[in-house]
Amino acid sequence: MSDSDNTRGGVSRDQAEDAVRTLLRWAGEDPAREGLLDTPKRVAKAYGDWFSGYRSDPHEYLARTFEEVAGYDELIVLRDIEYESHCEHHMAPIIGRVHVGYLPNGKVVGISKLARVVDAYARRFQVQEKMTAQIAQCIQDVLAPCGVGVVVEGAHECMTTRGVHKRGVSMVTSKMLGQFRKDARTRAEFLRFIEVGSARR
Repeated sequence: MSDSDNTRGGVSRDQAEDAVRTLLRWAGEDPAREGLLDTPKRVAKAYGDWFSGYRSDPHEYLARTFEEVAGYDELIVLRDIEYESHCEHHMAPIIGRVHVGYLPNGKVVGISKLARVVDAYARRFQVQEKMTAQIAQCIQDVLAPCGVGVVVEGAHECMTTRGVHKRGVSMVTSKMLGQFRKDARTRAEFLRFIEVGSARR
């Protein structure tokens, strides 16, 4: 294991594992009992996956574009991009879908790159409103399209497993830039394509 894998943000893996043991004791458990012996190691490893977005630059995913599109300048939509994130207020999961649309301005990007942009922002501590804006602004900054639309649906476990304990509730946020904000027809076409909350699933 390299030093970079073992230390992040000035915190060593050993310190991270000790922090998990502290939380287990605070919850009323005994970190030394058999079932919990490897839990600190597993949690530290899981954090490396859940928050891998801090180690990537979403803008880089969009750097390679394609201009041979035969003049295509109509709406491009990628819908139902599944994501898992964590609420920065309670560190509880947020699970949902992202829908992305853009109007190309002479160049397009591979669709898997849009999904990678979503993951890069989702795999951080997040507020859904901020994540929605970050995804849209990243696409606008790098691709410079005529417009961008992003809609995010999320189920927040900080609401379902604690506090008000309300299940079956989802939050929907959107960010519209360029033609998506200025032109109601473009916006309506995008929303028709994604049909948020419809029975198409």
